[in-house]
Amino acid sequence: MSNNLIPGAVLPDFALPDHTGAVRRLSELQGDNAMVLLLGRGEHCPRERQHQRAMIEFYEWCAVAFTQLVTVLPNDRYDVNKLRMSTGAYWPFLADEKLEVQRTLGIDEYTDLRHNATTPHTLVLAPGLVIANVYIGYWYWGRPSAYQLWQDLQDLHRRIKDDFDPTLPEVRAAWEAAR
Repeated sequence: MSNNLIPGAVLPDFALPDHTGAVRRLSELQGDNAMVLLLGRGEHCPRERQHQRAMIEFYEWCAVAFTQLVTVLPNDRYDVNKLRMSTGAYWPFLADEKLEVQRTLGIDEYTDLRHNATTPHTLVLAPGLVIANVYIGYWYWGRPSAYQLWQDLQDLHRRIKDDFDPTLPEVRAAWEAAR
């Protein structure tokens, strides 16, 4: 198991340059929302490109569902932006060029001797960078589909949003009391 990548653990608040060069903290990108963090293998990988493309529709759902989507790749900013642009993805992509995320989490892909590849992980995060679910995508089918993430986020929001079901009398009473 990767270092501390277990449900309930808090992910370190990494600060990495995004595809434009601006340094972004994960907590800043997450805000008070849920977040799906794609820790990708690297720009060189066709499976990575395919998975990023598969997340495009999911990103559109995130935009209306109080959920952030972020990709981290073990590449320089140029290669990170190249993958972002070539896949048509429009969410933040971060460059882990110094492999800080990879080393801290112990997710280097030791079977790839040619690249500084990361063993792909997808993390579903509750507010505060709390890990709710982990997928390990060394094999492509280990990566989650948009529909698996939908289910994870539905379960997560049910736990973290007091008003997930606004038809409950106590939820309505709390809303009226706040008015």
